[in-house]
Amino acid sequence: MNLKLKGRQNLRASDFVIVLLVTALVIFGVVMVFSASYYYSINSTGSPYGYLKKQGLFAIAGFVLMAVCTQLDYHLYRRWSIIILIISFLLLGLLLFPGLPFVETINNATRWILIGPITIMPGEIAKIAVIIFTAAFLASEPKLILSFTKGILPLLLLMGVFGGLIIKQPNLSTAITVCGIIAGIMFLAGLQWKYVVGAAIFGSAGVGGLVLVGDKIGAAHWKERITSFMDPFADPLGDGFQVVQSLLALGTGGLFGLGLGKSIQKNLYLPEPQNDFILAIIGEELGLVGILVLFVVYAVLIWRCFHICLNAPDRFGMLLSGGITIMIGLQLLINVAVVTSSMPATGITLPFVSYGGNALWLFMGSAGIMLNISRQSITAQTQ
Repeated sequence: MNLKLKGRQNLRASDFVIVLLVTALVIFGVVMVFSASYYYSINSTGSPYGYLKKQGLFAIAGFVLMAVCTQLDYHLYRRWSIIILIISFLLLGLLLFPGLPFVETINNATRWILIGPITIMPGEIAKIAVIIFTAAFLASEPKLILSFTKGILPLLLLMGVFGGLIIKQPNLSTAITVCGIIAGIMFLAGLQWKYVVGAAIFGSAGVGGLVLVGDKIGAAHWKERITSFMDPFADPLGDGFQVVQSLLALGTGGLFGLGLGKSIQKNLYLPEPQNDFILAIIGEELGLVGILVLFVVYAVLIWRCFHICLNAPDRFGMLLSGGITIMIGLQLLINVAVVTSSMPATGITLPFVSYGGNALWLFMGSAGIMLNISRQSITAQTQ
């Protein structure tokens, strides 16, 4: 097996704008994690710098991973796509057994596998695994997506299996992201509109049915999770507590914010503000203007990623880069929706910014893959 490394070409041969944007987002994330976690870190670790040190180390490791993925020929992932998918499936399967000594459950959620000092989140690995497999599967035959039995049905089964395993944790937002990624890549590959419309109708009917008869079919928990976001102030000390604190933070920030480091909600009001709800702290400290500037950075990053997708040297590169772009954009939208109470509150990170090694490494490694595709696109055009 030939493991080609593209080390002869310098960084300028790829999309340097992505390098700058990712670097800016990661550095901004480290700063905001420090600010958001200041009092929470004192309370949990005894030092205000606990989460800052960890996130700094995560960022350094992420830059190393991004550099490696930039050099590694992206066609290698196509050869390993099935193996990567199987490993991801087995890791998700381990979470079904919370009694295992290396499986960790926190706040009634079983999402983590402990390997010594390292914590692995199989749900994050599943995202890149389904991107690689779906891209490789649909790149093997351009007309495969036109066949329901040979092209569409296998990917629907993939959605059902991976989505079901992730919901079991429970982790609704990650399940939505994984299924959305697969559906997005199918659309890029040429999925017919009738299937898109049919899926939208079927999904809407399923959610509506769950809301109407959830109590009768033993799914009261999911009914409450789906409907609680509609009026979080109806139970401000229960299911709506975190969202209420998030909305208070965003409202307090106003147009220009209270100033960096001056958040009130991070004073142990908003639970774990450095994680999924870090956008609320950004809004409180930097205001609407700060959030809009952050969104502009994300918009330019997604635009550059789409540019790489459109100019990829082959079909696999197009679908792979398209899947990564969809993952970044979809996770950004879901995080914003959760923080603003536009969808049920469930754990999902803000790309490149929220605290946590697994998610940060996933996005930085994916950025490295994008850079390698960009590099090979430029090389192909100059030959």
